[in-house]
Amino acid sequence: MKKPASSAIPDLSKNAATVLEKRYLRRDAEGKVLETPADMFRRVADTIASPDSKFDKKADVKKLSDTFYRMMIDFEFLPNSPTLMNAGRVLGQLSACFVLPVGDSMEEIFDAVKYTALIHKSGGGTGFSFSRLRPANDVVSSTTGISSGPLSFMRVFDIATETIKQGGTRRGANMGILRVDHPNIMDFIMCKADQKQLNNFNISVGLTETFMQAVERDEEYDLINPRDKKICGTLNARKVFQRIVKQAWENGEPGIIFLDRLNRDNPTPHIGEIESTNPCGEQPLLPYESCNLGSINLGKFVADGTIDWKRLKGCIHNAVHFLDNVIEANNYPLQQIHDMTHANRKIGLGVMGWADMLILLGVPYNSAEAVKLGKKVMKYINDEGHLASQELGRQRGSFPNFKGSLFDTKGAVPQRNATVTTIAPTGTISIIANASSGVEPLFAVSFVKNVMDGTKLVEVNPYFEQLAKERGFYSQELMEKIAEHGTVHDIAEVPADIRKVFVTAHDITPEDHIQMQSAFQLHTDNAVSKTVNFPNSASIDDVEKVYMLAYETGCKGVTIYRDGSRDEQVLSTGKKEEKTAVAAAEEEKKAIKRDRPKALKGWTHQMQTGCGPLYVTINEDNTGLFELFTTMGKAGGCAASQSEAIGRMVSLAWRSGVQARQVVKQLLGISCHCPSGFGDNRVLSCADAVAKAIQAHMIANGYDINAESARLDRGACPECGGTVEHEGGCSVCRSCGYSECA
Repeated sequence: MKKPASSAIPDLSKNAATVLEKRYLRRDAEGKVLETPADMFRRVADTIASPDSKFDKKADVKKLSDTFYRMMIDFEFLPNSPTLMNAGRVLGQLSACFVLPVGDSMEEIFDAVKYTALIHKSGGGTGFSFSRLRPANDVVSSTTGISSGPLSFMRVFDIATETIKQGGTRRGANMGILRVDHPNIMDFIMCKADQKQLNNFNISVGLTETFMQAVERDEEYDLINPRDKKICGTLNARKVFQRIVKQAWENGEPGIIFLDRLNRDNPTPHIGEIESTNPCGEQPLLPYESCNLGSINLGKFVADGTIDWKRLKGCIHNAVHFLDNVIEANNYPLQQIHDMTHANRKIGLGVMGWADMLILLGVPYNSAEAVKLGKKVMKYINDEGHLASQELGRQRGSFPNFKGSLFDTKGAVPQRNATVTTIAPTGTISIIANASSGVEPLFAVSFVKNVMDGTKLVEVNPYFEQLAKERGFYSQELMEKIAEHGTVHDIAEVPADIRKVFVTAHDITPEDHIQMQSAFQLHTDNAVSKTVNFPNSASIDDVEKVYMLAYETGCKGVTIYRDGSRDEQVLSTGKKEEKTAVAAAEEEKKAIKRDRPKALKGWTHQMQTGCGPLYVTINEDNTGLFELFTTMGKAGGCAASQSEAIGRMVSLAWRSGVQARQVVKQLLGISCHCPSGFGDNRVLSCADAVAKAIQAHMIANGYDINAESARLDRGACPECGGTVEHEGGCSVCRSCGYSECA
């Protein structure tokens, strides 16, 4: 099967064009787009090529810029989103991820909060270990008081992130890690159980080899007070592990990180211990380190059914050169980050399009051949990446912390970068490249995309569409049928050999996911970001087996997602919605609209919105909630009219028998450009204010409101309503480019 041809101007899919225009292209003060996608890639290429003149005054910067430009517009390689967004612009912050230390004093904690705000303002994500903080109710000698513990301070970071993220092109994201031997570990494991707190955090438990051995032997293990390093209790390791597993089964968190493995591969142990990772877990970093990531699109290196190793080698060497130059071109948000990043010069070269490569080679993702090939491909990328780093080391010098590092052995060769390879989630850059994400399998062969006017379009995997037309079984009806299922696994009209190759995330077993993650981890300097997908019917034991398999096969961490576990998931694949829609239609036929009595009792709730105070009046009849009116303070125009429209529709819904909690579910979490308030009092929009007013009314008047049903539906994209994919500990919408993690 032939690959789509590249051209001098990026051959963008509709989704890619939408994402670039919405999130990446340079704009003026009025929001008018000032550059084309080709302009953007040239801006990036020129900026990242320019540092060559620092090392060689005779360097042909123009030629290098052309090389970088070509590999980007051909979608053979793309850097992380901050580099595409900010290279050559005033902000100039090019790093995706940072780790900040959180010390055990009020001054250190709030310095970290301040630094977090600066990093998020610049478009980066942050990782923290809270393991140094003394436990809750521990002694504070300076005030003769007691400490509030790590969770209370995590909430401070969460609120700061919520505030800062509203104004940026990338949403701030955090990773929070706590060692399994911290006295507050059980509270940490449960801290996101209700999904109402710490929504700007991914959380992972830092597991040690000592703990895992105790799990296997069903033994007690020691809890250590970080204040004085003394034993302050014990817990049964297997019970703690099972609690981690149960919570992950319920809502996907916490993930797990194997701390001793991160430090086994720490290239500069003389500089410090690795305590945390970036938000998606694939990049272990020392305090104040940042990392610049980029991904090779493997699908572009298959020609006539074979891998073009020579072209792949050239791309690897160019990509390492590109990422090393990013370190020089970067405008760092803090001097400490500048200094530590330059001292270790870590880069993270990864991949996307792995599922595409397998499809083009005719190899099923869930096969022993695919696992073997994954090891071979990643070994080649890692080996060639280090050779490229050594070439740069001979030209430019080794990274400053080389002496004393793992590379500093007898007969050592120069090494420019302390780490070279990382498998990161590729989220929006894989949308731009129209490639499969990271090392994940396909999410769906075909899916429904919701567009702004309410219509639905069927999006089909380009390789599947091409094959279907070549083999003569393509039809619009078939594509729509596949979109209903999301998979071709049980579609008889699709030839068996094609069904075998076009497998999706839910066609394969969780064990297949782990085997692939392990294959790539074997030859990756840092870690592999991947989500192990489970069907909704998976048991807690199924999750436990996968967590243990990740440990046994050499993974450095693992994140799982059980389909539909984060509230009621709304996907545009599968038959579930069709049945729901039919049932809803039948209920609508049976519904009888209640007549309005002449007099009703009611309550008026004042809600503060970004448009001013909104007064929400809720009236009841003898049956229950009956109607809702809104008054928008002194404001008029669109805000007032939209609020009135919401009130009318809510009233009609209630009088027609729709439950109040379903109304809340539809309105809660809708955001606009002008939110108001902080923390639990934050109001995202007028619609969100109405939902919160209804909730408050129901609680105050003794209604049984199901909180689970009232939460924001995290299975559907909050921006466009499209299908959300769970990958690498993150949620990404391929329709509009929304990313939960940044």
